[in-house]
Amino acid sequence: MSEIIEEKKSEDMDLEDKDSENENDKKAVDEKEDDNLSEDKEPEDGKKDKKKKEKKSKRDKLKKDKSDNEQTDSSEGSEENIDKKKKSKKDKNAKNPEEINIVKDLLWLIVYIGIVILLCFAIIKFVGLRSRVDGSSMEPTLYNDDNLWIDKLSYTFGDPKRFDVIIFNYDDDTTFIKRIIGLPGETVRIDTEGNIYINEQMLSENYGKETILPSNIGRAIQPVELGEDEYFVLGDNRNNSRDSRYADVGNVSRDSIIGKAVLRIYPFSSFGFID
Repeated sequence: MSEIIEEKKSEDMDLEDKDSENENDKKAVDEKEDDNLSEDKEPEDGKKDKKKKEKKSKRDKLKKDKSDNEQTDSSEGSEENIDKKKKSKKDKNAKNPEEINIVKDLLWLIVYIGIVILLCFAIIKFVGLRSRVDGSSMEPTLYNDDNLWIDKLSYTFGDPKRFDVIIFNYDDDTTFIKRIIGLPGETVRIDTEGNIYINEQMLSENYGKETILPSNIGRAIQPVELGEDEYFVLGDNRNNSRDSRYADVGNVSRDSIIGKAVLRIYPFSSFGFID
């Protein structure tokens, strides 16, 4: 009986040993599986970490590239802005060609107007001028409102001649137009029949509209002596002219003569030179 019990105990012990061995084997297997799992898990975690690191590095790289590009763009933009500012300054400083041309045209216009004014002044002062007849004292040669060109240049280089039609200053505000009859140094007289004598020789001329009436002889009924620079003048309308026969006009000095009437420019129907 005791043997049976011992056998049974030994069997139980064997079973326990087997169970313990099985448990140990199971633990070993579990540990091995855990090791395998941990080994498998570690690579997976490593890969994940590696991927994360790669993504992070890519993101960092992208950020860096972006910042570099932004810096480059900003630097390029700043350079462009600087260039634009420089260009705008140059544009401000540099004048538009059209503006320059306008200024040149204006300057030339001013110069042209100045030259025209100077020429007009020189012409009026030294060459000639336009004058208008007021009255009938020179009929039938000239009529009221006739427009004449007066030559001043010829008297700059020469002296007035007999029968020239001249204009001269009567006073500061009035000019007369008459015909020269007597020259400097001569003696002029008109008789009661209306004949004109120069140095006691009768003058042959046909400019008078009519014979001088005795009532219009004036101071020329007596001989009128002319000085070295004096002229005796008459209007062609002899009975309707205020001229050297009257004391208020008297002898005409050379200095008071403005010029010679040479051309009738208006009316156009009577355009031509004056005899």
